[in-house]
Amino acid sequence: MSENQLELDPDNTTDMEVGIDPEEELIKQCEEMWKDMEECQNKLLLTGTETLTNSNAQLSLLIMQVKCLTAELGHWNKRTPEITPLTEDVLVTLGKEEFQNLKYNLEMVVSTIQSKNEKLKEDLEREQRWLDEQQQILESLNVLYSDLKNQVVTFSESRIFNELKAKMLSIKEFKEKLLLTLGEFLEDHFPLPDENIKKKKTTTTQESKAQLITLNEMIEMLINRMFDVPHDPYVKISDSFWPPYIELLLRYGIALRHPEDPARIRLEAFHQ
Repeated sequence: MSENQLELDPDNTTDMEVGIDPEEELIKQCEEMWKDMEECQNKLLLTGTETLTNSNAQLSLLIMQVKCLTAELGHWNKRTPEITPLTEDVLVTLGKEEFQNLKYNLEMVVSTIQSKNEKLKEDLEREQRWLDEQQQILESLNVLYSDLKNQVVTFSESRIFNELKAKMLSIKEFKEKLLLTLGEFLEDHFPLPDENIKKKKTTTTQESKAQLITLNEMIEMLINRMFDVPHDPYVKISDSFWPPYIELLLRYGIALRHPEDPARIRLEAFHQ
């Protein structure tokens, strides 16, 4: 509390008007504060011997505050207050100081509000640009929708059915042509081994007399098995399968053996 504030206290001015000495009143107030601080210090000393948990920091802070207040009280006891006369010049000076402080605070408030207004203005401009862009996109989409709506061509069911039928026939013809080409290729390059077997004397008395099938028939059998019975596409190897052709299919990854039964093979699922 500054000396000027003490002098401008309404209570002090009232006491001066009724003839009470301000110095005595100040000393009286200091004595009362001193008594209050002594009581607080005594209470702190009494509670100091008790167990302290997590309030040690708060207790130390209170003790430091008591010491500071004690030192400040001693300073005020040693100092004789100087009473400034409440003249017109003093009041004018104090009023000017108050107005200067008020002006500074108002200028700070105005500066803060202006900064916020600038920020809001920038945000508003950015949002307005975004809104304009979205409106342009919406207009473009509406124009495109109108154009597409005007270009819609209704197809009859019969026309769609005929187009699908034509595509199916085309695919079927391509399939038959592909199978025919594959059969001719296999027949030319992988013929039946009957003549070669007759020339070689590697047969035994237990040689199977089953009729061998061509490689094309073997592949066709594997394909039909895969599409007819997809849950069990394996074909049992019979005596009509020539072992070199089986080895050829397995070696080049065209066919796979059953993981538990090596006497069964299936075609690799190239379509998946």
